[in-house]
Amino acid sequence: MDNTIKRLPDAEFTVMKAIWHSESPITTLVINEHLSSDISWKPQTLLTILARLTEKGFLNSERKGRERCYTALITEEEYLEIETGNFLSRYSGNSIGDLVKALCADNDLSKKEIEELRALLSQKGMN
Repeated sequence: MDNTIKRLPDAEFTVMKAIWHSESPITTLVINEHLSSDISWKPQTLLTILARLTEKGFLNSERKGRERCYTALITEEEYLEIETGNFLSRYSGNSIGDLVKALCADNDLSKKEIEELRALLSQKGMN
């Protein structure tokens, strides 16, 4: 996993989510179908975003006949792990405790969420 990965702009992240939640390799047509319910981009816009993602190392692009197929080179979990670390570093000085305090200050936690947090903390304490 490459920690130099930068945060994706919203449009690129939306395309990556469509790819991550589909079977690989995926064609431009299928990506567009996944996006069409939420977004109405011109075909060239999608091609530009896919080219950027390929350039950034998020996708592999390969021509199969008349179609261009894309495969994710970075998993959603890897990306979210890096993004979470970047967020933690930027907004709470790498302090998970400070982040949790900030999140809990203005948000009511359900009993289930509190139990999940306790279980996570208990599990971390055992390691």
